[in-house]
Amino acid sequence: MTLRTRPAAVSGSRTATHRLRTLRYSRFRRFVIGQSMSLLGTGMNTIGTTFAVLQMPGGGVDAVGGVMAARILAVLVVLLLGGVLTDRLGARAVMLTADLLRFSAQGALAVLLLTHSARVWEVVVLAVVLGMGEGGFSPGLTALVPGLVPADDLADANALLQITQAVASVAGPGLAGLLIAVADAGTVVAVDAVSYGVSAIALAGLPLSQPASPRHGLLTDLGRGWQEFTSRTWLWVTTLHISLFNVVLWAPFLVLGPALAQQRLGGASAWGLVLALYGIGSVGGGLALLGRNPGRALAWSVAASAGWALPAAALAARLPLGWVAAAAFLAGAGAAVCSTLVTTVVQREIPAEVRGRVSAFDSLGAFALGPLGLALAGPVSDVVGADRLLGLGVSWQLTAVGVVLALPAVRRHGAR
Repeated sequence: MTLRTRPAAVSGSRTATHRLRTLRYSRFRRFVIGQSMSLLGTGMNTIGTTFAVLQMPGGGVDAVGGVMAARILAVLVVLLLGGVLTDRLGARAVMLTADLLRFSAQGALAVLLLTHSARVWEVVVLAVVLGMGEGGFSPGLTALVPGLVPADDLADANALLQITQAVASVAGPGLAGLLIAVADAGTVVAVDAVSYGVSAIALAGLPLSQPASPRHGLLTDLGRGWQEFTSRTWLWVTTLHISLFNVVLWAPFLVLGPALAQQRLGGASAWGLVLALYGIGSVGGGLALLGRNPGRALAWSVAASAGWALPAAALAARLPLGWVAAAAFLAGAGAAVCSTLVTTVVQREIPAEVRGRVSAFDSLGAFALGPLGLALAGPVSDVVGADRLLGLGVSWQLTAVGVVLALPAVRRHGAR
């Protein structure tokens, strides 16, 4: 594998400008601004909703879990329909509708919280509506970007979007905490609603994309998308790779990490540092990709996924906080490389008329088993021990990366 860069005639600040040249395209620049605000609001929302539910009558940890589960299930249920509608109606129309749905859900929740009249069942219902919006928005994201920048700039565009997501994942929870301290959780949710409104305004200003796919029955359309997805070995193999990673390694890390941090690393502040370094690493990984045009991008993407094993390995080995944080930084950088490159490959190689459906199957396959992994991590660790479970996940991930890279459909993909 060789990592090639675009020829650069200048250096210094002009090189940095060259690497940000995708922002010269007004449509993409407008979308990035709207998406940045939306992601920042999303990063704030989990904290705001969690503390709101904990403080309301009938709330508590179980209620928080119920709200989160309702949102995730709604996302998974709507994903495939969102893919079909994206291909039928165009990405911009579906994403705009999804943002308006999310704006309405969070706006209603903000009113209920600010008037101190919210009940748990109402929060659950609105979480379902929010999840439906997220499930509808996601397939369009992959389908929309190729229409905003030239094909040669897709990698840079995806890297910039990855950077905005990483920055929001770090800044969002911090801003939410500050707002809760000076105001309340309802204010955080209100800001989240406004962020979706800003995103909707940005999308409304983009040209209306023409649907690329003729309309058939829902099952026929889904069948076509499934055929396109399964006919590409490199695609379904890498999706399965991420799906099993989420169950075997990442879910135990997310569940057991906070408890181990409490026992060994210094508590919640230590775990917050680990997650912050993961986000900062994602920013670094995105920046490192700007201006680069990797040969065999798919293989580089899979190789980068090995980085996810590092923080779990550091925890399992009982290393000090500094080592765990450094491992999280490297994992974040690997995550940015993995996500950016595989998204670019999908956008370049999947026909526009099925891109929404293929993206939906890809997302569903990658994340559908995540809730199962989260539910099983605690009980399994009680039987085998937290360190051993994390160690098994690390061994699985490193082995899986080697196996996937050994497949010709992945290793030779994009060879020049």
